[in-house]
Amino acid sequence: MTSDNLSPTDTTQLDGVSPHLDRRVFALRFTSTARGARLARRLVAVRLDEWGVPFGTPAHDTVVLVAAELTANAVRHGHVPGRDFELLLRLLHGVTAVARIEVGDTRGERLPVRPGPLPEDELGEGGRGLLLVERLADRWGWYPRVGGPGKTVWAECALP
Repeated sequence: MTSDNLSPTDTTQLDGVSPHLDRRVFALRFTSTARGARLARRLVAVRLDEWGVPFGTPAHDTVVLVAAELTANAVRHGHVPGRDFELLLRLLHGVTAVARIEVGDTRGERLPVRPGPLPEDELGEGGRGLLLVERLADRWGWYPRVGGPGKTVWAECALP
């Protein structure tokens, strides 16, 4: 795991963003292993609680579950030996509060399906994680990673 943050619970503001805006960002790189995915999920849970989305609330549980699915997919389907995956969590307060989770991996040849209805009978061995993401997140998608190989899968969940 590598990080530019001072600590896993340090709140980082984006450069150029007014400190008066309630926009919080948490970003770390994790080893592309089950242990890395588990640690990412736990740190998302802790960070959300610190940002005022308490443990045990439906919003907290939803965002943590979506983050868990995206990180597990990065490990299972996006693993490249010796390469980490990246997690970015943003909490944006405006007219509606939104949590945005982005998980990037370096495997570009294995791409997820596009957002939309996912037929449950055609999922085979994989795809159930994206089915959960489809049903829990308000929006989700993916795009090619900027500046390197791979892709970033993202999801947004509205918060009360």
